[in-house]
Amino acid sequence: MKWRKLGKIFDPTQFKLPHGCMGFAQSPQAIIFEDFVRIYFSTRSLDRSNGQYLSHIAFVDMKKNFRDIIAVSGHTVIELGKLGCFDEHGIFPMNVVRHGDLIYGYTSGVNRRVSVPADGAIGLAISRDDGYTFQRLGDGPVLAPSLHEPCIVVDPFVKVCGDTFHMWYVFGLGWKRFTPDAAPDRIYKIGHATSCDGIHWAKEEARQIIESWLGADECQALPTVIDIDGRHHMFFCYRQSFDFRTNRDRAYRIGHAWSDDLFDWVRDDDSLTLDVTEGDWDSDMLCYPHVFECDGRIYMLYNGNAFGRYGFGLAVLE
Repeated sequence: MKWRKLGKIFDPTQFKLPHGCMGFAQSPQAIIFEDFVRIYFSTRSLDRSNGQYLSHIAFVDMKKNFRDIIAVSGHTVIELGKLGCFDEHGIFPMNVVRHGDLIYGYTSGVNRRVSVPADGAIGLAISRDDGYTFQRLGDGPVLAPSLHEPCIVVDPFVKVCGDTFHMWYVFGLGWKRFTPDAAPDRIYKIGHATSCDGIHWAKEEARQIIESWLGADECQALPTVIDIDGRHHMFFCYRQSFDFRTNRDRAYRIGHAWSDDLFDWVRDDDSLTLDVTEGDWDSDMLCYPHVFECDGRIYMLYNGNAFGRYGFGLAVLE
């Protein structure tokens, strides 16, 4: 499975972003229109009350050559959640899927905690104006931590097959201090849920559907699923659970798995020819992949160094 990198295609530091946001274009997610592609991403503003970031969703419209930028949104497409709600402090990321004349946006809501930095759950917002704005279905989540998935239910990717909605998402196993004086780090895996309407979901509770190759504490994030030559393929990112922010050998890389039934997956990273590029914008890490088809070709959007602080790039499947 040979991928050819096309380079960085969007640098948020070169544009005025909405809502006072600065830098960051994390977790790019594409939706295809007749003559352009809209790419949603998570950007950040500074909460001046405490100096912490707030994550917002914006978009860039690009021609299908993925070189020419048509416009960058002058607004965030959805407001942050209400006081005390699951998405009060940010949305990162948002997965978009067409459903009839509507576009469903599955959001990853972030809310701060005291003993650990944050928790998260998955919400649903709906667009009736071709993805220009989204309105919440309600103030609460549609998928959240539960008995055996105690924290951090985020990173949804939704695919409709026949009459069934499938969601692959990330759930937290918990937090852990790897040295006595270290800040706690989270451990999370990829799970699966189904729905008949995209609103009410049934989890395969706590089933880790992707094998861990780095040991029990491997962290797996942001699954994306596409059909290629009659087989389902999942791409995701994975890393060590601690010392990953500045140690490139423990940082995010792209992983791959395949399935014939959407339920059981075989991990197969070795078939994926996509790795860091020395001296380039993605020399330290590859993270937050999103795979999609456009005009008969398969593309992957992804972030590089610093978790997408300086934008996202594109690769094409050859």
